[in-house]
Amino acid sequence: MNKIKPFLWFDNQAEEAVNFYTTIFKNSKVGNVSRYMEGGPGPVGQVMVAEFEIEGLPFIALNGGPIYSFTPAISFMINCETQDEVDVLWEGLTEGGKEIQCGWLVDKFGVSWQVVPRILGDLLGDPDTEKSGRVMQAMLQMVKLDISKLEQAYRGEEVTV
Repeated sequence: MNKIKPFLWFDNQAEEAVNFYTTIFKNSKVGNVSRYMEGGPGPVGQVMVAEFEIEGLPFIALNGGPIYSFTPAISFMINCETQDEVDVLWEGLTEGGKEIQCGWLVDKFGVSWQVVPRILGDLLGDPDTEKSGRVMQAMLQMVKLDISKLEQAYRGEEVTV
């Protein structure tokens, strides 16, 4: 059992969000679901709490009402191995949401995500500051990150974003 689990407070969209996330991520599943009963603070039958897992990370979703909302100050970073993985997750998570910049997006529930190719850390961390600087400049011009263009910048090739 994980000691720490992200706990996501939704107004009344917890079930929709859990279904959305577990459809987008291949390695995901829904766990226990508790529903409001007679006399509870929510409508009878509506999800109160739903447990789910994405890529081995357990989450809990709550329908807690309109007391709190999400903020970009906390986001979930997804390390992607390939451009295909970046593209699939980007397209899925931005459906009904908003593209930001540098691989950041806000999904239709207001949750912030970073869809990042794993290689980006290596490119930005190169001790050759000219190479890493070119990668940084290319990344700053992107909305969805593009591995081939980041690698072009790293090699010193012209990059059109």
